[in-house]
Amino acid sequence: MDEIAELISGPEIASEIKDEVASEVAEIVRQKGMRPGLTVILVGDDPASKVYVRNKQLGCEEVGIKSEAIRMPENISTEDILKEIDRLNYDTNVHGILVQLPLPPQVEKNRVLEAIFPEKDVDGFHPMSMGRLLAGEDCLVPATPSGIIEMLKRKNIAIRGKEVTVVGRSVIVGKPVAVLLINESATVTVCHTKTREMAEHTRNAEILIVSAGRPNLIKGDMVSKGAVVIDVGINRITKEEADERLLKWRKKDFDKKGSTLIGDVDFQEVEPKASYITPVPGGVGPMTIAMLLKNTMKAARMQMGLKL
Repeated sequence: MDEIAELISGPEIASEIKDEVASEVAEIVRQKGMRPGLTVILVGDDPASKVYVRNKQLGCEEVGIKSEAIRMPENISTEDILKEIDRLNYDTNVHGILVQLPLPPQVEKNRVLEAIFPEKDVDGFHPMSMGRLLAGEDCLVPATPSGIIEMLKRKNIAIRGKEVTVVGRSVIVGKPVAVLLINESATVTVCHTKTREMAEHTRNAEILIVSAGRPNLIKGDMVSKGAVVIDVGINRITKEEADERLLKWRKKDFDKKGSTLIGDVDFQEVEPKASYITPVPGGVGPMTIAMLLKNTMKAARMQMGLKL
């Protein structure tokens, strides 16, 4: 009979990290009389972006980090955003700067992200941050990839020498998590939309990390027995889009909200084969804000000349 996989709870681990960050923030305030500060720039009225920014501010409140959201109109120019970033770069009360993506089409995203000083780049997307990550140097690492590594370590799942397959090659998750895993001495395979025979690579994985943005991409026959499965995907499925199996499984969600969130892994098929698995929701998601708070605290320590 199939054993049930152990669920890796994102909220539980994120809560541990927030407690640790809160203690460190209190220590920084004690030593320096100054509170770490995070400023988020939000352009336009995208409802999802507003929710993300609010959640980041709530996270800051929880751990004692000072937060500020600067709202800018949808039709703003790249130059006006750059002026604001320049001001924040030189503001010693601001230790972390984050530009909420996506940006409107007239804004040059790369110019905006590259204008943030690397030591304040708490998202870890600056080319200098990425270069340091690739070189194995200490830097501010993108929150979701570092959250994945943190989950594995806190569950005492060995990474060194393991066969790891990453599905997805985005700059936000796929590429940085592959580099982090290599830095942890794993043997890493990266798959993407042009990969032939993807199942061969996923079946070979002792640890499988999926961030493809395609619901239920990974089926039960694509995973080996005992694999550790980390599902980064978040896909909203409406009642009209759902098949009978999903309608039955997530009946409460559909009855209450008319939709549900599922991952890139077919949980019902894969969970009986896995040793550990992250659910969606309740898996990787909460880790992202926890690691962003940890990055803000780390950035503050660096800028205040405190030991890391």
